[in-house]
Amino acid sequence: MPTAIITGASRGLGLALARALADRGWNLVLDARGGDALQAAAEELSPKTQVVAVTGDVTDHGHRAELVEAARALGGPDLLVNNASLLGPSPQPKLADYPLDDFRAVYEVNVTAPLALIQLAMPLLAQSPQGRILNVTSDAGVEGYEGWGGYGSSKAALEQLSKVLAAEHPGLRVWWVDPGDMNTKMHEEAYPGEDISDRPPPEDSVPGILKLIDEDAPSGRYQARTPEAVG
Repeated sequence: MPTAIITGASRGLGLALARALADRGWNLVLDARGGDALQAAAEELSPKTQVVAVTGDVTDHGHRAELVEAARALGGPDLLVNNASLLGPSPQPKLADYPLDDFRAVYEVNVTAPLALIQLAMPLLAQSPQGRILNVTSDAGVEGYEGWGGYGSSKAALEQLSKVLAAEHPGLRVWWVDPGDMNTKMHEEAYPGEDISDRPPPEDSVPGILKLIDEDAPSGRYQARTPEAVG
């Protein structure tokens, strides 16, 4: 069976996608910073498939190498999902007041770490009959929302990185996917004190991602709830 690495897989979209792939028999290498939540996810999914849970920070080289080595041991990776993200300060500051140390941290998680993990996994992904990279982005990466300059610009950088990567590696599938608004902890942090219960659950964004995988869609930017190329 194919093997997927999914970062940020202890909750939200990462966990929802892991559940869907487990139902299909995919082997899974799951990452998150919170060990207890990640272990709970692994225990839930392990009756369905092989699951390796690796607690750690995607900004750490040793942790990234451990993820790739775990996938190698399972015969992969065939799919790398860069889902782990950092929102930054909450409430979101305007760029004129954005603490630069926080700004650098957002870019380290949202841009540098995905590229570093791609670089480590690339030799194995190139050997896969259907090597795929899925970078989770956001409409904040293309729209100019007030207060979203840190997170949004980091996602814009991830989108451009993905676009260039697709051009440089036409033999791979590289997808950058906007999952849409979701009822997740990150969205709660983005809107402190607001009720976001009307947002769709992350599970609603999973079928569109599965469609990309099933149809071996061309590299490009997609919206998960309407999985057609949007640019």
